[in-house]
Amino acid sequence: MTSTDQRATEHEAIRSPGRWLALSVLVLAVLLVAVDATVLGLATPFLSEDLQPSGTQLLWIGDVYSFVIAGLLVSMGSLGDRIGRKKLLLIGAVAFGAVSVLNAYATTPEMMILARALLGVAGATLMPSTLALIRNIFHDPKERSVAVGIWGAAASAGAAVGPVVGGFLLEHFWWGSVFLINLPVMAVLVIVGIKLLPESRDPNPGPWDLISVVLSLVGMGSVVYAVKEAAVHGFRWDIAAAAALGTAALYWFVRRQLTLPSPLLDVRLFHHRGFSGAVLADLLTILGLSGLVFFLSQFLQLVQMRSPLEAGLIELPAAIGAVGAGLMAGHLARRASVRSTVGGGLTAVGLALAACTAISASTGVVALGLALFLGGMGAGLAFTVTADVILSTVPKEQAGAASAVSETAYELGAALGIALLGSIVTGVYRDFAAPAGVPADAAAAAHDSLGGAVEAAKGLPQEQGALMLSAAQDAFTDGFQTAAAIGAAVLFATAIAAWFMLRGQKLEDGIEHP
Repeated sequence: MTSTDQRATEHEAIRSPGRWLALSVLVLAVLLVAVDATVLGLATPFLSEDLQPSGTQLLWIGDVYSFVIAGLLVSMGSLGDRIGRKKLLLIGAVAFGAVSVLNAYATTPEMMILARALLGVAGATLMPSTLALIRNIFHDPKERSVAVGIWGAAASAGAAVGPVVGGFLLEHFWWGSVFLINLPVMAVLVIVGIKLLPESRDPNPGPWDLISVVLSLVGMGSVVYAVKEAAVHGFRWDIAAAAALGTAALYWFVRRQLTLPSPLLDVRLFHHRGFSGAVLADLLTILGLSGLVFFLSQFLQLVQMRSPLEAGLIELPAAIGAVGAGLMAGHLARRASVRSTVGGGLTAVGLALAACTAISASTGVVALGLALFLGGMGAGLAFTVTADVILSTVPKEQAGAASAVSETAYELGAALGIALLGSIVTGVYRDFAAPAGVPADAAAAAHDSLGGAVEAAKGLPQEQGALMLSAAQDAFTDGFQTAAAIGAAVLFATAIAAWFMLRGQKLEDGIEHP
């Protein structure tokens, strides 16, 4: 098919009413990937009891999925531009379903970490394809803003819907069910996607540079690993080596992109102040929201001792806020301004985190719901508008690579939210003093994680176990409050930076023609 014929085919698909049905398929994919990033939060206590991971292994189980996605998104976005975004999306959906089975039936912490990493590889094929296809399906910028709003609401809300889905499943099934739910969803995506989604690709893509793919994965993975390990253990020679390796790989990656005629990522886009500001806001919005939801899930279950389903329902206001704000974001950004909408969203996420500095075992459902609604609303505003800004700054032929930048920021933010805020929580938590007379092995298990403390307390005399559990819960709460305070400060600073970096940035109004 010639590029002219392809554009004609795309144009017919764009004009047909089926474009909104096609959008529903894309939203289903992004919702599932976003849910999978946080659904494990509620399952963590059950998984800990079954697989008995160490504290470090537990953090890796929680965040390796997002780290791998972050390292591969740019490469997969560029691959979709070359082989076809629909094709990559459908291949990724099949792989995502298959690897979900491996996650569900993992029998050791190491196997679970590997399965989560493989799920990240599959997830990396889905996320950039969805946003890139939206760029090619909707040529009217106002329609596209609505479509991106729905997409962004799904991506933001997925972090909050995960605990609800997980809570329901954990009330009735074992922890592996949170992965098996992926299978019917992916089956629907593939069957409907084959029929409804139009194929699109860059008509002159150039070769896919495997050296750049390796540099991107090694660079991103090594840097994130170093940050996570340094936050938990302090600086060691191996952590410094990982940081140096990652920095060198990313530097080489950037230099290589500047010399390639068809780069994986056009790094010159970052010279555009609005583009860079949108990416920064993207990353830190999700960092704040994902960290908040992940650790609040544990707090609700292991400190307030709520059931998984109850904890998930308490977190539902975050999803409601994200959906509502995501749908309004494009309209608000045009009526007010991009920078005020994004800055306001970042401030709202910061306020939600700031509210958690006063959290305690006695904090009520209404107060928690209000904080989560505010955080979800802020994420919906900021993430949706920044995604629209990033997408509209490049020609549609490069939509996959551009959307991969947005998705990299999303997944890296999710990973760092768990890793950095989690490292602060863990660092404060491990300093609590176990009551006198507690056996050394029970004390060690309790200091490893709050889930370990709950299990260790069951094997102690009632009074002694209650004292140790209370001390552990207080320490976890203190760690959560400290992490929330630091996260809030970062979000407020980002809101100020976004106000200046997004000055003069506007969303498109004129209709594009293919």
